[in-house]
Amino acid sequence: MAKEKMNKASGKKQEEEVKDRISSEKVNGENNSTENKDEESVEEPDENEEKNTKKDTNEDHIKQLEEKFEELSDKHLRLQAEFDNFRRRTLKEKADLIKSGGETVLTGVLSIVDDFERAIESMKEISDDDTGKQGTLLIYTKFKDFLKQNNVKEIEALHQDFDVDLHEAITKIPAPEKKLKGKVVDVVQKGYTLNDKVIRFAKVVVGE
Repeated sequence: MAKEKMNKASGKKQEEEVKDRISSEKVNGENNSTENKDEESVEEPDENEEKNTKKDTNEDHIKQLEEKFEELSDKHLRLQAEFDNFRRRTLKEKADLIKSGGETVLTGVLSIVDDFERAIESMKEISDDDTGKQGTLLIYTKFKDFLKQNNVKEIEALHQDFDVDLHEAITKIPAPEKKLKGKVVDVVQKGYTLNDKVIRFAKVVVGE
Protein backbone atom coordinates (compact mmCIF):
# COMPACT_ATOMS: atom_id res chain seq x y z
CA MET A 1 0.00 0.00 0.00
CA ALA A 2 2.78 2.39 0.86
CA LYS A 3 4.45 1.72 -2.45
CA GLU A 4 1.24 2.40 -4.37
CA LYS A 5 0.77 5.74 -2.60
CA MET A 6 4.34 6.68 -3.38
CA ASN A 7 3.87 5.73 -7.05
CA LYS A 8 0.69 7.79 -7.26
CA ALA A 9 2.40 10.80 -5.67
CA SER A 10 5.34 10.44 -8.01
CA GLY A 11 3.00 10.25 -11.02
CA LYS A 12 1.09 13.36 -9.97
CA LYS A 13 4.35 15.19 -9.51
CA GLN A 14 5.50 14.25 -12.98
CA GLU A 15 2.17 15.29 -14.45
CA GLU A 16 2.47 18.68 -12.76
CA GLU A 17 6.03 19.10 -14.07
CA VAL A 18 4.86 18.29 -17.60
CA LYS A 19 1.98 20.75 -17.27
CA ASP A 20 4.36 23.44 -15.98
CA ARG A 21 6.75 22.74 -18.84
CA ILE A 22 3.95 23.00 -21.42
CA SER A 23 2.70 26.25 -19.86
CA SER A 24 6.24 27.63 -19.86
CA GLU A 25 6.70 26.73 -23.56
CA LYS A 26 3.38 28.38 -24.43
CA VAL A 27 4.39 31.55 -22.62
CA ASN A 28 7.80 31.54 -24.32
CA GLY A 29 6.13 30.94 -27.66
CA GLU A 30 3.79 33.85 -27.15
CA ASN A 31 6.68 36.07 -26.05
CA ASN A 32 8.74 35.07 -29.09
CA SER A 33 5.77 35.70 -31.34
CA THR A 34 5.25 39.12 -29.79
CA GLU A 35 8.95 39.95 -30.18
CA ASN A 36 8.93 38.85 -33.84
CA LYS A 37 5.88 40.99 -34.48
CA ASP A 38 7.58 43.90 -32.75
CA GLU A 39 10.69 43.37 -34.86
CA GLU A 40 8.61 43.21 -38.02
CA SER A 41 6.72 46.32 -37.02
CA VAL A 42 10.03 48.03 -36.33
CA GLU A 43 11.48 46.92 -39.67
CA GLU A 44 8.43 48.01 -41.67
CA PRO A 45 8.78 51.71 -40.88
CA ASP A 46 12.42 51.52 -41.96
CA GLU A 47 11.40 50.10 -45.33
CA ASN A 48 8.65 52.71 -45.76
CA GLU A 49 11.02 55.46 -44.79
CA GLU A 50 13.55 54.25 -47.37
CA LYS A 51 10.87 54.14 -50.06
CA ASN A 52 9.73 57.68 -49.21
CA THR A 53 13.33 58.91 -49.34
CA LYS A 54 13.86 57.37 -52.78
CA LYS A 55 10.58 58.86 -54.00
CA ASP A 56 11.56 62.34 -52.77
CA THR A 57 14.98 61.98 -54.42
CA ASN A 58 13.41 61.01 -57.75
CA GLU A 59 10.96 63.90 -57.60
CA ASP A 60 13.80 66.35 -56.90
CA HIS A 61 15.79 64.93 -59.81
CA ILE A 62 12.80 65.25 -62.16
CA LYS A 63 12.24 68.83 -61.01
CA GLN A 64 15.90 69.69 -61.66
CA LEU A 65 15.70 68.18 -65.15
CA GLU A 66 12.53 70.15 -65.92
CA GLU A 67 14.18 73.39 -64.80
CA LYS A 68 17.25 72.60 -66.92
CA PHE A 69 15.05 71.88 -69.93
CA GLU A 70 13.19 75.18 -69.52
CA GLU A 71 16.50 77.05 -69.22
CA LEU A 72 17.92 75.44 -72.38
CA SER A 73 14.65 76.01 -74.26
CA ASP A 74 14.70 79.71 -73.29
CA LYS A 75 18.33 80.06 -74.42
CA HIS A 76 17.49 78.38 -77.73
CA LEU A 77 14.60 80.76 -78.38
CA ARG A 78 16.76 83.78 -77.54
CA LEU A 79 19.55 82.65 -79.85
CA GLN A 80 17.07 82.01 -82.65
CA ALA A 81 15.55 85.48 -82.23
CA GLU A 82 19.00 87.10 -82.20
CA PHE A 83 19.97 85.21 -85.36
CA ASP A 84 16.77 86.31 -87.13
CA ASN A 85 17.43 89.93 -86.17
CA PHE A 86 21.04 89.64 -87.37
CA ARG A 87 19.94 88.12 -90.69
CA ARG A 88 17.32 90.83 -91.31
CA ARG A 89 19.77 93.57 -90.36
CA THR A 90 22.43 92.13 -92.68
CA LEU A 91 19.99 91.89 -95.60
CA LYS A 92 18.83 95.46 -95.01
CA GLU A 93 22.41 96.75 -94.87
CA LYS A 94 23.23 94.86 -98.06
CA ALA A 95 20.18 96.30 -99.84
CA ASP A 96 21.00 99.80 -98.59
CA LEU A 97 24.59 99.41 -99.80
CA ILE A 98 23.42 98.38 -103.27
CA LYS A 99 20.94 101.26 -103.37
CA SER A 100 23.45 103.82 -102.16
CA GLY A 101 26.03 102.60 -104.68
CA GLY A 102 23.52 102.95 -107.53
CA GLU A 103 22.35 106.28 -106.15
CA THR A 104 25.88 107.73 -106.44
CA VAL A 105 26.10 106.72 -110.11
CA LEU A 106 22.64 108.01 -110.94
CA THR A 107 23.24 111.32 -109.17
CA GLY A 108 26.34 111.79 -111.33
CA VAL A 109 24.27 111.18 -114.47
CA LEU A 110 21.83 113.95 -113.47
CA SER A 111 24.42 116.67 -114.00
CA ILE A 112 25.08 115.30 -117.50
CA VAL A 113 21.36 115.40 -118.26
CA ASP A 114 21.31 119.04 -117.05
CA ASP A 115 24.08 119.88 -119.53
CA PHE A 116 22.20 118.24 -122.39
CA GLU A 117 19.02 120.15 -121.52
CA ARG A 118 20.91 123.46 -121.58
CA ALA A 119 22.48 122.48 -124.91
CA ILE A 120 19.09 121.59 -126.39
CA GLU A 121 17.65 124.88 -125.08
CA SER A 122 20.39 126.77 -126.94
CA MET A 123 19.58 124.87 -130.17
CA LYS A 124 16.01 126.14 -130.45
CA GLU A 125 16.86 128.30 -133.41
CA ILE A 126 18.65 125.47 -135.21
CA SER A 127 16.71 123.41 -137.75
CA ASP A 128 15.53 119.97 -136.63
CA ASP A 129 17.26 118.51 -139.69
CA ASP A 130 20.64 119.53 -138.30
CA THR A 131 22.69 116.38 -137.64
CA GLY A 132 24.36 117.92 -134.56
CA LYS A 133 20.98 118.70 -133.03
CA GLN A 134 19.65 115.26 -133.89
CA GLY A 135 22.69 113.57 -132.34
CA THR A 136 22.35 115.67 -129.19
CA LEU A 137 18.66 114.80 -128.85
CA LEU A 138 19.40 111.11 -129.41
CA ILE A 139 21.99 110.98 -126.63
CA TYR A 140 19.77 113.01 -124.31
CA THR A 141 16.87 110.60 -124.93
CA LYS A 142 19.08 107.61 -124.10
CA PHE A 143 20.13 109.19 -120.81
CA LYS A 144 16.51 109.89 -119.93
CA ASP A 145 15.55 106.29 -120.75
CA PHE A 146 18.44 105.05 -118.59
CA LEU A 147 17.16 107.08 -115.63
CA LYS A 148 13.62 105.82 -116.19
CA GLN A 149 14.77 102.19 -116.26
CA ASN A 150 16.43 102.72 -112.88
CA ASN A 151 13.25 104.18 -111.33
CA VAL A 152 14.55 107.75 -111.36
CA LYS A 153 11.66 110.21 -111.77
CA GLU A 154 11.57 113.95 -112.22
CA ILE A 155 9.90 115.93 -109.42
CA GLU A 156 6.97 118.01 -110.61
CA ALA A 157 7.55 121.54 -109.37
CA LEU A 158 6.33 124.32 -111.70
CA HIS A 159 3.05 125.85 -110.48
CA GLN A 160 2.87 123.25 -107.69
CA ASP A 161 2.43 124.08 -104.00
CA PHE A 162 5.82 124.56 -102.36
CA ASP A 163 6.76 121.36 -100.51
CA VAL A 164 9.81 121.37 -98.26
CA ASP A 165 10.07 117.57 -98.69
CA LEU A 166 10.56 117.98 -102.45
CA HIS A 167 11.59 121.55 -103.17
CA GLU A 168 14.43 123.83 -102.15
CA ALA A 169 13.52 127.52 -102.30
CA ILE A 170 16.45 129.65 -103.44
CA THR A 171 14.46 132.89 -103.47
CA LYS A 172 11.00 134.43 -103.28
CA ILE A 173 9.45 136.92 -105.64
CA PRO A 174 6.04 138.64 -105.85
CA ALA A 175 3.62 136.22 -107.44
CA PRO A 176 2.72 137.26 -111.02
CA GLU A 177 -0.83 136.06 -110.32
CA LYS A 178 -2.80 135.85 -107.12
CA LYS A 179 -3.38 132.12 -107.59
CA LEU A 180 0.41 131.51 -107.66
CA LYS A 181 0.99 132.77 -104.11
CA GLY A 182 2.80 130.07 -102.16
CA LYS A 183 3.43 128.15 -105.36
CA VAL A 184 6.53 127.51 -107.46
CA VAL A 185 6.76 130.14 -110.19
CA ASP A 186 10.09 129.04 -111.68
CA VAL A 187 12.41 125.99 -111.61
CA VAL A 188 16.12 126.75 -111.56
CA GLN A 189 17.24 123.12 -111.38
CA LYS A 190 15.11 120.01 -111.72
CA GLY A 191 14.77 117.60 -108.83
CA TYR A 192 14.65 113.79 -108.97
CA THR A 193 13.55 110.81 -106.85
CA LEU A 194 14.92 107.26 -106.79
CA ASN A 195 12.33 104.69 -105.66
CA ASP A 196 10.32 107.54 -104.12
CA LYS A 197 13.39 108.79 -102.23
CA VAL A 198 14.61 112.28 -103.07
CA ILE A 199 18.13 112.14 -104.46
CA ARG A 200 18.12 115.81 -105.53
CA PHE A 201 15.75 118.52 -104.40
CA ALA A 202 14.24 120.77 -107.04
CA LYS A 203 15.68 124.28 -106.73
CA VAL A 204 12.78 126.67 -107.21
CA VAL A 205 11.55 130.24 -106.96
CA VAL A 206 8.45 130.71 -104.81
CA GLY A 207 5.78 133.36 -105.36
CA GLU A 208 4.53 135.44 -102.43
